[in-house]
Amino acid sequence: MQLKDLLYRVALESVKGPTDIPVAKIEFDSRKVTSGDVFVALRGTLANGHDFIEKAITLGAVAVVCDSLPETLLPQITYIQVADTNTALAWMANNFYDNPSTKLQLVGVTGTNGKTTIATLLYQLFKKAGFKVGLLSTVKVMVDTHEFPATHTTPDSLTINRYLAEMAEVGCEYCFMEVSSHGVHQKRTEGLVFKGGVFTNLTHDHLDYHNTFAEYRDVKKSFFDHLPKTAFALINTDDKNGAVMVQNTGARTLSYALKSMADYKAQVLENQLSGLLLKINEQEVWVKLIGSFNAYNVLAIYGVAIELGLEKSEALRLLSELESVSGRFQFVVSPNQITAIVDYAHTPDALANVLKTIGDIRTRNEQLITVVGCGGDRDKTKRPIMANIAAEHSDKVIFTSDNPRTEDPQQILTEMEAGVEPQHFKKTLSILDRKQAIKTACQMAQPQDIILIAGKGHETYQEINGVRHDFDDLKIVTEFLQRLNS
Repeated sequence: MQLKDLLYRVALESVKGPTDIPVAKIEFDSRKVTSGDVFVALRGTLANGHDFIEKAITLGAVAVVCDSLPETLLPQITYIQVADTNTALAWMANNFYDNPSTKLQLVGVTGTNGKTTIATLLYQLFKKAGFKVGLLSTVKVMVDTHEFPATHTTPDSLTINRYLAEMAEVGCEYCFMEVSSHGVHQKRTEGLVFKGGVFTNLTHDHLDYHNTFAEYRDVKKSFFDHLPKTAFALINTDDKNGAVMVQNTGARTLSYALKSMADYKAQVLENQLSGLLLKINEQEVWVKLIGSFNAYNVLAIYGVAIELGLEKSEALRLLSELESVSGRFQFVVSPNQITAIVDYAHTPDALANVLKTIGDIRTRNEQLITVVGCGGDRDKTKRPIMANIAAEHSDKVIFTSDNPRTEDPQQILTEMEAGVEPQHFKKTLSILDRKQAIKTACQMAQPQDIILIAGKGHETYQEINGVRHDFDDLKIVTEFLQRLNS
């Protein structure tokens, strides 16, 4: 492909050199540059791509896209100056892969909690309906039946377009995609044509990246601002931020809710450990998911299915067949009737929802033991809040490590402990080693008790000082319960 074709719809500030030159591929990681590539210099949180322009040229780059030109311009290199290289990369990726988002129906799911469940179960539902489907999620990427590991909630724009192109090539008709605030802010979704957008909820998260809650909200809102008129915007109106999301959207606005009037309305008739009995727009359906927070997820899934053209009776039938998502309220019951629940809840609201769900289905004749930690190098302000929520709604709490990353894990625990109110002191303890914390919870539990292990969910690793060690909460708690029972 020629460089000038890659630059279609890119806002150019200056061009130094010819653009009618062939380009092999696009790279934003200088280490991956090979002969004939165009290098896009991104300004990241940890590194500035402009510092690696010289290296990229040495490795064979024939063109450079940057927001500030180097002091020395080489005559054999084409330099493209743009206002924002993230935006430029997104449009270039669209052009390189021939605008793949226009070749299928792409639905983006955004919000603090519920993104993975909704996107993954929509993938499940449309597969069961007989379609070829794609999925871009925190847990995994699916190109119809082919699975690939996920590295980010919203991948970089090159990766997104590459996967979308692969989906279109194998005949996928739909793709369901998690859209994170980081992804929107870094322009990774720029240029993508969405058929629909879903807003789940907005609660305390990512304030390490976004300076204020208002900034976090407005970034989410900008996703809906850019939806085309041909798209639908499905919002949770039980969340006060739902109406804010669609204030300036050109898309057709639809709503879902449990507590207020909405286009898609549900009532929880039964809430058990085996599932939920819901009445959705006057039709009853039994689903295998648990908790009122999942009632919202089911409602969003149903709304999207109808908006994409499925018959109501078919959509309800398929809802009843859906299986829970990995690491989202997954539970095992030991032979001596101890129930262990593993959930990804890593925000105050998500943790409160899971604990409320357990509270709704328990008899109060048993103990609820919660094992929880907070990640390092992330929003510190939520640590004391999460600790107090766990202490308030549990009979016993063990604070432990999550993914400390580059932070001191003991300092993270200290910051969590500071949030616990005095009346809850006696029911909390801290065990730095996560495996030992899970083992202790199993040893403390009696028949009929419930153990909640929160924070890591589907993750099969623990990240410490940049190294990922094998660690699977569900596998570990299952082994300990079996060992203790025998």
